[in-house]
Amino acid sequence: MDDSVRRYLRQQMELGGREVILPGTGARRPAGPAGEAPLRRARLPDESARPAATPTPVVVAAPAEPARPVPESPVAEAEPMPKKSSAPRPSGGSEAGKWRKDAPPIPGPGLVVHPPAVSLVDDGISHLPTLEALASVVRTCTRCRLAETRTHAVPGEGNPAADFMCVGEGPGATEDETGRPFVGAAGQLLDQILGAIDLPRETVFIANIVKCRPPQNRKPLPDEAAACLPYLHRQIALVKPKVLLALGGTAAEHLLGVKKSLGDLRNQVHRYGDIPLVVTYHPAALLRNPNWKKPTWDDVRIARQLLDG
Repeated sequence: MDDSVRRYLRQQMELGGREVILPGTGARRPAGPAGEAPLRRARLPDESARPAATPTPVVVAAPAEPARPVPESPVAEAEPMPKKSSAPRPSGGSEAGKWRKDAPPIPGPGLVVHPPAVSLVDDGISHLPTLEALASVVRTCTRCRLAETRTHAVPGEGNPAADFMCVGEGPGATEDETGRPFVGAAGQLLDQILGAIDLPRETVFIANIVKCRPPQNRKPLPDEAAACLPYLHRQIALVKPKVLLALGGTAAEHLLGVKKSLGDLRNQVHRYGDIPLVVTYHPAALLRNPNWKKPTWDDVRIARQLLDG
């Protein structure tokens, strides 16, 4: 067996073959078809019968390092979303303090009135010790004809130590049904106005000139207002507000003791004793005439500035 055959057999052995077919010589076997050289079988040498060959060293590759992340191209970091303020937002939807922008200047002084002396007020009212005690008396009051047609008397409600107090004319239909002031459509608008100057409803005190609803929401008659005013004077004395806001002409007239138009009483800082008093439109009037919303917005911002000052 020549060297080339040996090399071939060794390659087959290394590849795991046990038997190969080799081209034979023409002297041993007839030629195959088409003159092809005859083929013969050959057994590869038994691996166990020969001395073990020196194993070819196998190079083991080192474990591949884990792929390192490809650094991303620097990207501009987005601005963080602003956190919502923990401060209560005004119900009117404005941001806290926004009402100050373009607020009108505080106008000059107006009328000065003095609350009735205790000796001139019905002693059954002027000595009531608390707002709760006063409310209990109001709910059973029969001092005027309005008690005959009411469903519920409406004493007033709010923070008993409020710095800001609103005074309206009298209860409407919804207030008469619930016994609470300013809870109808006009009351909802008042809540929005107060919220817009950062004074949520629960921080103020709200009352009316008369505590019972006049029929058909008519204006209170002079004797009806006179019968109820001692309740209001006592409420103001108990709350001790820093600012009074008169909502509408009826409230302004009876608090200031004058018979003047609302236009004549607006845009002035009146005084009820030592308490600044600002006059503006009643929220119900704004529902009838939206053109009055702008002057009302100016009035309430004047009152709000007085509260801060």
